[in-house]
Amino acid sequence: MTALLAANPDPWRWQAHPEVWFLVVAVVALGWWATRVIGPRVVPVGEPISTPFQRRSFAAATVLLLVSADWPVHDIAEAHLYAVHMVQHMVITFIVPPLFLLAMPAWLARLLVLEGGRGSRILRRLAHPVVAGVLFNALTALTHWSGVVQWSFDSGAFHYSVHLLLFVSALLMWVPVVAPLPELRISVPGQMIYLFLMSVIPTIPAAWLTFAEGTVYKHYDDGFEAFGVTVTSDQQAAGLIMKLLGGFYLWGIIIVKFIGYSRVHHQENQQMRPAEGRHLRSRPDREPVE
Repeated sequence: MTALLAANPDPWRWQAHPEVWFLVVAVVALGWWATRVIGPRVVPVGEPISTPFQRRSFAAATVLLLVSADWPVHDIAEAHLYAVHMVQHMVITFIVPPLFLLAMPAWLARLLVLEGGRGSRILRRLAHPVVAGVLFNALTALTHWSGVVQWSFDSGAFHYSVHLLLFVSALLMWVPVVAPLPELRISVPGQMIYLFLMSVIPTIPAAWLTFAEGTVYKHYDDGFEAFGVTVTSDQQAAGLIMKLLGGFYLWGIIIVKFIGYSRVHHQENQQMRPAEGRHLRSRPDREPVE
């Protein structure tokens, strides 16, 4: 039976992933415990423990985490289509982590980051823009090395560990942009430059993957063309997804931040001009003569 399935791989054959279920259940349990047990003890009476936006962000992040890491996306991405694998990585690094950070109330972030001991100091250092950016991009580049990809295919535990490391490094990478606490975020112009660099660096492995000659990852060349996609087309699509889709996503955030930043400065200038005018009109045209 095993030989028959290997000879005729089926991406739609259901596979159980208890490690993913455990992770999602743990995330939901921690969220419930934080808002139902810790929150009422530390949040002053009358203040909300969490906002509707935070609850929606948490729900969206949890659902996307489950969909991207469970069957059938995980199975197709791991064994059949590297382009789906690339989409999976984008979801667990570019979409889910910032949603979880947006879902975290400020009081919880202060307990975890500012009021802790040695662990909190280490976390703050790892979330520094330079450290977090280098760490995330180094891990991203490493996961595209053919040896790591093959090892991930051969070992489910290693594959799960790689995804977990990518997710944690992505959380750190997004802290300077969408941290729940303003003191952990860099300035808006700094955020735009930071996100631009995050979009430029991945173009190097993406270009290599798109224009590489021959099959880069041998285990995807198993004679089975999922949905009629050839190995070469799949490889090129994966590179384009990493280069274009990821880049446009980050550039879209940059544009939104630029528009918001420009609007705020325009409003501030409009508020300052009448005050400056009144100040000028109140001054005498000339000095009084004694």
